[in-house]
Amino acid sequence: MDTNAVVQWGVFGILTILTIGGAISVARDRNLFHAALWLLLTLFGVAGFFVLLAAPFLAAVQVLVYMGAIVILIIFAIMLTRRMMGLHETENGQWGVSLAVAAIAFLLIAGTLFLASNGNSPLLPTTPKADLDTTTSLVNLGTSLVDPGQYALPFEVASLLLTGAMIGAIVIARED
Repeated sequence: MDTNAVVQWGVFGILTILTIGGAISVARDRNLFHAALWLLLTLFGVAGFFVLLAAPFLAAVQVLVYMGAIVILIIFAIMLTRRMMGLHETENGQWGVSLAVAAIAFLLIAGTLFLASNGNSPLLPTTPKADLDTTTSLVNLGTSLVDPGQYALPFEVASLLLTGAMIGAIVIARED
């Protein structure tokens, strides 16, 4: 094994520990604010996986959208509403059921990946598809996103809904 492969496996191992450890900590932490911080670590590990898969655009989207926007929004919502509502730490009595569901989901995913790796899976074709022209497909995607007759209107509607939701959250969370 060459040095580059050893480094990649080492980074993969570190990212795996970060991602799985963060996810377990999200589920186990009783403090909602700390759980949001653990979620931030988990999403950072996923962004690292995208970098390892040579998908820098997806890694950037992961960092900007999920880590930079959604988790920060969750943290602000926690900080604003906890003080306003006078919430205190509560104990989760359903952790056993959650653990069982997570274990079943893990076994299903692991079984699917095991079948796919043997080549016996109906999920993956045995013959590879022809190489796609990524330049043409990216141009078509960009055109469809900005074309008024295709997806431009749904994106505008989604942006208005998100803006309305943010204004509603601010109105609910502000002190009178």
